[in-house]
Amino acid sequence: MTPTPRPGGSAGEPRHAGRLVGARPEPGFEITVDGRPLAVVPGQTIGAALYAGGVRAWRTTRFDGRPRGLFCGIGVCFDCLVTVNGEQALRACQTEARPGDEVSTG
Repeated sequence: MTPTPRPGGSAGEPRHAGRLVGARPEPGFEITVDGRPLAVVPGQTIGAALYAGGVRAWRTTRFDGRPRGLFCGIGVCFDCLVTVNGEQALRACQTEARPGDEVSTG
């Protein structure tokens, strides 16, 4: 029996997360976070881009001032809130980064 080709590749080609392994990566872009540029891979959330850029915390708790950033990573908690292009209280783990986004963590 011959396998049926899937969209984006022919039968027998290795795949990972819906992309061909070894395929040329899409060009990245930048967003601005608190006035500084941050490199982003297409499809990344703002939270993932921050984490990949070495940023582990960007908020603090109200009472103790303890650092907060990604906690659950799936949109259940509200530890990763950011402002994107003036829209407040967005979860960084759920908000896909777009070229030119201006993100504020304060």
